[in-house]
Amino acid sequence: MNWLKFSSPQTFYPLAGKLVPWFAVAATVLTIYGLYLGLLIAPTDFQQGDSYRIIFVHVPASILSMFLYVVMAIYAALGISLNARLSYMMATSVAPTGAMFTFLALLTGSFWGKPTWGAWWVWDARITSELILLFLYIGYMSLQSAIDDKRRADRASAVLAIVGVINVPIIYFSVKWWNTLHQGSTINMGKSSTMAPIMLKAMLIMMVAFWLYSVAVILTRARREIEDRERNSEWIKQAWLQEVKE
Repeated sequence: MNWLKFSSPQTFYPLAGKLVPWFAVAATVLTIYGLYLGLLIAPTDFQQGDSYRIIFVHVPASILSMFLYVVMAIYAALGISLNARLSYMMATSVAPTGAMFTFLALLTGSFWGKPTWGAWWVWDARITSELILLFLYIGYMSLQSAIDDKRRADRASAVLAIVGVINVPIIYFSVKWWNTLHQGSTINMGKSSTMAPIMLKAMLIMMVAFWLYSVAVILTRARREIEDRERNSEWIKQAWLQEVKE
């Protein structure tokens, strides 16, 4: 199968519609299972007690906030270099979900920081750079909304996304480059994990669940973006009729 054909909005639109339910159901099932393991089955931490359990949401949200920004920047770069309309639409669709996970990471970090550090907020290098990431997402979406011409809006926001990607390695390596309150990475592909196996299992399940959720939501939003931009095209009207019949 030639996957390049799905780089066209006309062929991507029906495929996305078929994939969304599968990703949504899988995300729901894994989220329930992951929270069950993390909140009810995983043992109490001997240092932090039960307050540590917020990591089963905080850590996956933090990882997705960075990962989705890189994905958004890649789509933006493809849009500029190839003048690919669908790439611009995908970048636009990724931004709100990435912003949501960034906000969730900051929020859960505050709830974790209060019992752990004794403060809701500190100007820690990782927290500050994560906040900058949220501003980058907001800036991207604001540019999209502020410019009426879609092509100009796509290009301007794409430049911001590409330039802002430098902040992602800053977030990741901040605990190594500066003296921060954050601990180093708990999950390291090159070393054995310091987490109990059941904790690690719950963490990985939640990471996969959040990723599946992201795909489902982004594909749904991409379809809405395509509908908005292609609403005067004959093919989108035919696609709507076909979905109604099905």
